[in-house]
Amino acid sequence: MPDADVTQTDLFLNRELSLLEFNRRVLAIAQDPAFPLLERLRYLSISSTNLDEFFEVRVGSLRQQVELNVQAPGPDGLSAAEQLRQIAPRAHDLVEQQYSTLNDELIPALAAEGIHFVRRTHWDAAQRDWVREYFRQQLQPVLSPIGLDPAHPFPRILNKSLNFIVTLKGKDAFGRESGRAVVQAPRSLPRLVRLPREVASGDNDFVLLSSILHAHVDELFQGMKVTGCYQFRLTRNSDLFVQEEEIDDLLNALEGELPQRNYGAGVRLEVADNCPQEVAEFLLQQFHLEPDDLYQVTGLVNLNRLMAVHELVDRPDLKFPPLVPALPRSDTSGSGIFACIRDQELLLHHPYQSFMPVVDFLRQAAADPRVLAIKQTLYRTGTRSPLVEILIEAAQAGKEVTVVIELRARFDEADNIELANRMQDAGVHVTYGVVGYKTHAKLALVVRRDGDRITRYAHLGTGNYHSGTAKAYTDFGLLTADPVLTEDVHRVFLQLTGLGKVTRLRQLLQAPFRLHAAMLEKIQREIDNHQAGKPARIVARMNSLNEAKIIQALYKASQAGVPIQLVVRGICSLRPGVPGISETIEVRSVLGRFLEHSRVFYFENGGDPEVFLSSADWMPRNFFRRVEVAFPVRDPELRDRVAEESLFNYLQDNATAWALQPDGSYQRIRPTAGEIPYSAQESLTAQLSGATTG
Repeated sequence: MPDADVTQTDLFLNRELSLLEFNRRVLAIAQDPAFPLLERLRYLSISSTNLDEFFEVRVGSLRQQVELNVQAPGPDGLSAAEQLRQIAPRAHDLVEQQYSTLNDELIPALAAEGIHFVRRTHWDAAQRDWVREYFRQQLQPVLSPIGLDPAHPFPRILNKSLNFIVTLKGKDAFGRESGRAVVQAPRSLPRLVRLPREVASGDNDFVLLSSILHAHVDELFQGMKVTGCYQFRLTRNSDLFVQEEEIDDLLNALEGELPQRNYGAGVRLEVADNCPQEVAEFLLQQFHLEPDDLYQVTGLVNLNRLMAVHELVDRPDLKFPPLVPALPRSDTSGSGIFACIRDQELLLHHPYQSFMPVVDFLRQAAADPRVLAIKQTLYRTGTRSPLVEILIEAAQAGKEVTVVIELRARFDEADNIELANRMQDAGVHVTYGVVGYKTHAKLALVVRRDGDRITRYAHLGTGNYHSGTAKAYTDFGLLTADPVLTEDVHRVFLQLTGLGKVTRLRQLLQAPFRLHAAMLEKIQREIDNHQAGKPARIVARMNSLNEAKIIQALYKASQAGVPIQLVVRGICSLRPGVPGISETIEVRSVLGRFLEHSRVFYFENGGDPEVFLSSADWMPRNFFRRVEVAFPVRDPELRDRVAEESLFNYLQDNATAWALQPDGSYQRIRPTAGEIPYSAQESLTAQLSGATTG
């Protein structure tokens, strides 16, 4: 019986709908009483932030395609208009679940723990007096209400800002009678205000800035009657557009484009549930939106502001227990790190193991007189990165320091521009990679004189050089002095900073040149091995999977009988378990305390397994529009460790894992009768963190 056609559109799940499914799984953590209460509130905020970005980027892009009549359906065959039609009901349902989780589950549970969001209707006399004083001293001086009349058209509303539409009766001092005004909440004040102990019932009583403004909005319109005051929030298309081929200076072009991000086309309007229909329709008209774009919510219109509660409330019993990252046994202190790496490659699994050896690697390089040059890629580092300070110190010490900084890391553009300017001022050679390709590879190279020869040392990673995210994201890093691997890293830097033809790399698989073809070849090799009776298996983990040819190759491998197990955190366009197509493919998603970020690819290779770590997901942008690398873990002990910790360990998870179904939905994996609950992340925390490890 011939294999079924693996190119059919109904074999591919839609990317955007899959992304919404991911956000539904994030929300499920907020709904799970097994997680600490304040962490559940934090995950609710994360689901809100994720949905913001979904509208800003994904929905914004689809709307542009519709407006420009772009007919470019993806592998699933859905046009942009069809995708928008399917997104709307799912997004409305997700928002409804977010607010029911907050109002019906989290707020009562928080109140039981003495954490209160005190509503206006529940303020006592002392609280009302304190709030009135706060309004007059802190809030009123920075407010600028805007009456709507021919001289005051509807103001430009900042993306995702908190605003109020106020309905009025009467005439002002000039005899104007417009009936409506807009008040924009100041970004300089916190959205959550803690009540002082003398007027509060406990240490953790909060009022919302929106409640304070609502209670005293009439003071902004003296002599007139306020008949209504309603929160609203506009989400805009925030994708930057820079025609890179037609500019001379990418940094200046991005600096000029960034302010416009806050004023792109509207894509979503959120209003309070008490907002009258006519007022909501008026707002929709101002932003050129349709009824499906309106989200009426019960509570504050920006759930991600509740993220602050996690830091404001000092209740360790309601948070995850502290994680103490382990340090490796190898001596990486003082001047010993280079000797350590020469003797044996050092593999780090963050956040269970400390990020400090990476910092020490660069710090010692900056201080070591035998180090001649340092080269590094930077994608997202944070504005106060210790690594940036180290690179500046190295340049000021006279070393050749070259940094390839990716200015176009979405929503980090302004921070990266600031870092680029600071480093250039300090004498660092700063380049911005290759026009048309984002530099996403995570590489650092140190060139050192060891006796009478030059030795290269490298760090290769799956995650960003950001000491903050290294505490929250699961990632691998490899410190190595392997001459072949470090020569490959050197050649990649030559490509990024100079000009010339692509040279063949011996160990690294690089996008956009070789990575995609290599993955297809390795999948085909597993097919060939299986058909020849040799051991064959594919196990891979990544953030997202939606590249059509890779999915088709996996389908063909499944048709040949190759066992395939995938751990895909977010987007997955592959349908597992389809008869005759993907019966041997299992896809699971694991969400827990840490954000799963590692990309790991395992190929059985006839009994001689290959394991690659990578900065790249299996997505078109990673294969064809970015500079990425995948690097092999060749040491057998380290290779087996990577496979066990990041793959096989996750295939045992029955506590925080979800199984993708053929229809695109996910089912929570639960322990069977008599089975002990097992969390991959908790196992790694117990195994690796808080101790000295090898």
